[in-house]
Amino acid sequence: MEQRRIMRDDLMVQQQVESVWQHMVGVICLNQTGRKKVKKVLPEFFDKFPNAWKLLLSDRDTIADMLKDLGMKNVRANRIWRMSCDFLEWDGKDATELFGIGKYGSDSYEIFYKNKIPDNVQDKELRKYLERIYEK
Repeated sequence: MEQRRIMRDDLMVQQQVESVWQHMVGVICLNQTGRKKVKKVLPEFFDKFPNAWKLLLSDRDTIADMLKDLGMKNVRANRIWRMSCDFLEWDGKDATELFGIGKYGSDSYEIFYKNKIPDNVQDKELRKYLERIYEK
């Protein structure tokens, strides 16, 4: 029997993904949704779609069905699909060039993958994370 990984409650979603693409999917899923719901959905989602290529071999209805517990399933499926298309040709510099990725996603990418602190981080969870790691 296959054992699904479980996302830890004490870590941010961004700390528990395996790639930049998964990070961006997490960012889209976190938009207007609580992290606890997202942490329940993503492990199964990433088992089925570990990368952009696998996702794009599927169809949007299947993707939407996997996201139904988050609400706005068709909107999220479309954003993830379009972001994945962009991702395959993205140069990795500016995350806002990816469809559906705004300031929060860009700030998160800068922090977790480029080890940079962006100007004017507005998200409270990202600010708490920065305070924790830089108070040491």
